[in-house]
Amino acid sequence: MAALPEVAGWKLRIKTPAWSEPLFGESRYKGAKGGRSSGKSHFFAERLIERAVCEPKLRWACVREIQKSLKFSAKTLLEDKIKELGVGHMFSVTDNEIRRRGSSGVLIFQGLQDHTAESIKSLEGFDGVWIEEAQSISKRSLDLLDPTIRKDGSEVWASWNPDQPTDAIEQLFLNNAEAVVVHVNYLENPWCTGVTKSQAKRTKLKDYEAYAHIWLGGYNTRSEAQIFRGYWRVDDFIADPDVWAGPYYGMDFGFAKDPTCLVRCWINDNVLYIDYDKGKVGLDIDKTAPFFTKDLPTLPEHAVRGDSARPETISYLKKNGIPRIVGVDKWPGSVVDGIEFIKSFDEIVIHTDCTEMQDEAMLYSFKIDRKTDEPLPEVAKGHDHRWDAVRYALGKLIKRRGDNVGVFVRKKRGR
Repeated sequence: MAALPEVAGWKLRIKTPAWSEPLFGESRYKGAKGGRSSGKSHFFAERLIERAVCEPKLRWACVREIQKSLKFSAKTLLEDKIKELGVGHMFSVTDNEIRRRGSSGVLIFQGLQDHTAESIKSLEGFDGVWIEEAQSISKRSLDLLDPTIRKDGSEVWASWNPDQPTDAIEQLFLNNAEAVVVHVNYLENPWCTGVTKSQAKRTKLKDYEAYAHIWLGGYNTRSEAQIFRGYWRVDDFIADPDVWAGPYYGMDFGFAKDPTCLVRCWINDNVLYIDYDKGKVGLDIDKTAPFFTKDLPTLPEHAVRGDSARPETISYLKKNGIPRIVGVDKWPGSVVDGIEFIKSFDEIVIHTDCTEMQDEAMLYSFKIDRKTDEPLPEVAKGHDHRWDAVRYALGKLIKRRGDNVGVFVRKKRGR
């Protein structure tokens, strides 16, 4: 809770979320980005009214890229905060602005797309600007705005739901020594409602990719190049070894930059389930077996399929802790064949505990043709390690192109 200095014989107290603490320091650029219902706009609105109460001559612009109507601006939110904080007697609210009574202070609302290099000069001398929906701000608008807000001690605030890392606002705050930015989501909002939490949970179970973008504030990774887009979801489940086919274990090898990782898969009713995923970069070969058998003490009893391109690693592990590991068959086009086999399942369900697997599911993509922007039949490197391990795990079931490609499903047995 932040307490304001005494103003006209009384004090104003504002409950402030803990995540906002870094934004109270001295910085030219202050940003809050993240997911829906995290309280970003509410924080900046309360902070702006706080400043306007303490600084009667404060002049601040609230801007967005396109503003056809004040209905879509922060004006209504600021009016609500004035009422909630009981400071209505200090402000005069008109159709177009909010003025500080008895002084020159003013809060204005504008669309940046309507400005030119000449008209933007109207903001010279302002103490600061709050950019709403900043993910939509164009580079042109930022190039006009940033040098215009140049009064000593002036600040640029921005609140946004991230879309792409290449967006202009991301580039402004990226590696900027004058910038402070916090990433926040609904889980860090102490006033998040139960309804909101239920909505987020439903999205998480139905479409984790959408959940990560909308509710956690991750980048929007949806694209036609995403290999398993629309094929997978996240759920909390317990495999039934008496009914489900499996387990199938697959291991991909790495070291300096890439992780050595192990996954476990099951099949039931034409659904592929993944309930174990663990990996580590820089894992020494003599520590590989203990690293995984610590979690999976029965692993040595199961068949494990690994990358046949590393026969020396497979040979070592066969003699040191994982006796049933074998190299998986490979052939020209085996990667694409494996991907198509995985896509032949009705769906892919990834356990809630397998967070790295979930990340790769969002980022696992085909390469993009530089001229046509169309996906190529070749997997992009960098987010393929766990999916390689899944392909290896299912290697015995995957057929060469042209063969009968189908899903193996063990018949259910009575208990």
